[in-house]
Amino acid sequence: MGRPEGPGIVSRVGPYRPVRFESDIIARADINAVITIIGVGHVFNIAEPVAFIIKQLWPDAVLVELDEVRYKIMTGEYKAAEPSEEQKKQISKLYRHTAEYQDGLSREYGSQTGAEMLIAVSSGKALGAEIGFIDKAAINVLDEVWAEMPFWERRRYSWSMFVDRHRGKRKAEKTAAEFARDSDAMIEDMRKKFPTLVRKLIDERNEHMAGRIAEYSSRKNNVVVVVGDAHVEGLIRLLGDREVRKIRLETILDRSKMNALRSDLWNRRPEDEG
Repeated sequence: MGRPEGPGIVSRVGPYRPVRFESDIIARADINAVITIIGVGHVFNIAEPVAFIIKQLWPDAVLVELDEVRYKIMTGEYKAAEPSEEQKKQISKLYRHTAEYQDGLSREYGSQTGAEMLIAVSSGKALGAEIGFIDKAAINVLDEVWAEMPFWERRRYSWSMFVDRHRGKRKAEKTAAEFARDSDAMIEDMRKKFPTLVRKLIDERNEHMAGRIAEYSSRKNNVVVVVGDAHVEGLIRLLGDREVRKIRLETILDRSKMNALRSDLWNRRPEDEG
């Protein structure tokens, strides 16, 4: 049977092999698994393009930057995990401020914080893919960050959050553009200002998630990973000689680039993938 015409229809033609976009193949080794890392921003309204990419790649595993408890809280499956008012008072200032900032910014974009993660999970389930929650427990990590931060770093971070709240969408879009230009340089600049924050939120979580990705790729042939854009390049380095393809947030946010990607994904043919 031939491939149906028109975009938006999920279809699989023959055994999956990776679509080879320009500059996307990072490394290759004698490992069968192909890993596609999609870089996202948790406050942007990008659920639809993320779902489209996943459905066209037809993975057998979808891994997301969530821990299972956080996922169940977001979907309402695990209301018992919601902290009580008394427990909320004990949650770190960093966790509360981060959640409030992301929720407010998401509303400006007409979205929900982490909506792209939820749609990634539901898209994977619709395709029969195994779902993997590869992150550390979010609340524990942020509590650790706040506890380990020296006084000067806490003060600097608090001021930064205050300023960012007033800049709103302009700041978020500027940050996304800067990451697109040179994410490594931006992370190193952040490391100078917030060394504890970067070590705990970027470095240590990258190592944890890379280990989980490697575990899944050892038994799956086609793995899609959805993570914050700040993690993409670090994960690629940690995954070493595995074959990795990346789709950065910049592509998803740019209408012309995303349309080109849609076309590439939709028009791929088995004979082009060998």
